[in-house]
Order: sequence, then structure tokens, then C-alpha cells
Amino acid sequence: MDLREVDGAASPSERLGNQRRTLEMPLEKSALRAVAREKRLSLKHPDFAQSLSRYAEDLKLAPNTVVGGYHALPDEADPALLLERLVELGCHIAFPRVAGKGLPLEFHRVPDGEVLAAGAFGIHEPMDIWPRATPRLLLVPLLAFDGCGHRLGYGGGFYDRTIALLKVPAIGIAYAGQQVPALPVGDHDMILDGVLTESGLTRFRG
Repeated sequence: MDLREVDGAASPSERLGNQRRTLEMPLEKSALRAVAREKRLSLKHPDFAQSLSRYAEDLKLAPNTVVGGYHALPDEADPALLLERLVELGCHIAFPRVAGKGLPLEFHRVPDGEVLAAGAFGIHEPMDIWPRATPRLLLVPLLAFDGCGHRLGYGGGFYDRTIALLKVPAIGIAYAGQQVPALPVGDHDMILDGVLTESGLTRFRG
């Protein structure tokens, strides 16, 4: 189960039934997610986080910018070293917390001496009593993306609601191999402003 997909994960039969399919096929989103998870798992490599961090300056963030980061799940593209580099450049990092089903994410700063802990869905997140923060840029995990900035998420809609609420730039964090020719788009799907991979930053707008 993908722990970020708290509104429901693909069943074992869906995953097994779609192993031989490719992301280029016109599948429903639930089936696409199963294929994308398998693809993403095959793209993991130990140098990714270091490669990603080299492009921190390309985000062109002013000092004191609050960046909405995330703590990567085991199969996700990991922004940890990128976040460390952004701190060196004077940015502040806030982490997301699931406030409830159907709600946007809430972001909190991590007080000195504290660490993120697994929350209700097993995702490492801040405590609700920690200082709230409003990001001016969101770094967003994903399962797949296309050349128009469409993102295949996890099914819960948390990031779509958050992007719509905050109206700030959203940059997907991904392996370059997660790009696909096209993705189905729903009425509430938000378009990314860019994607940062081990190959660099691609901006779709702005």
C-alpha cells in the first residue's frame, strides 16, 4: 500500500493485473497508479538525493522563503539533501500534516531538537502543536508526470487541494524516468509549475 494514498490503495489484483502494461496505454487512474509504482521502484538509485541537491540554486528562492517539503516514503524520490541545501541558502522548511480526509494539508516548522514521527497513516509528519507555517513554494511527491505539468498523485487529493488553497508554485520531485507522454486529467487536478529530477529543473510555466 502506498501510505500517501489514504483514500484507498490499489488492490493486489489490480497490481498483478497491470504489471505487464505500460504507462503509455489509456488506463484508468487506479490502474495507472499500480503501473507507476512498479516503474518508480525500478528507478531508485543511491545517488539520486545528492544529484537533486545540486539544482537547489535553480529554484531561485530568496532567503527566508518558506518551502513546503516532505519526508520521503521508501519508494519516493527523496528531497532530503535538497532541503538541507535550501536551508544552507537561507530558506526555511515546513513539513505537511494530514489534518483530515477531504482537507488540504497543514504545514509546520520542526522546532529545534524535535524530529518527525510516523502519523496516523505511517507518514512521517509534524505534530499539530508545532508552529504553523505557510509555504511560498511546494515540493510535491508524485507517481508520474507528463510534459504539460500534469501529475499522477496518490488518490487522496491532498496536494491538489493544498495547491488550490495556497496558490503558490508547486514543483514535483521525481526520477526523470517517471515522465510519461500524457496523463488523464480531472476537474480538480492541479498543474505543476515544474518538475525537478536528477537531470535538472523543467519549468512548465512561470
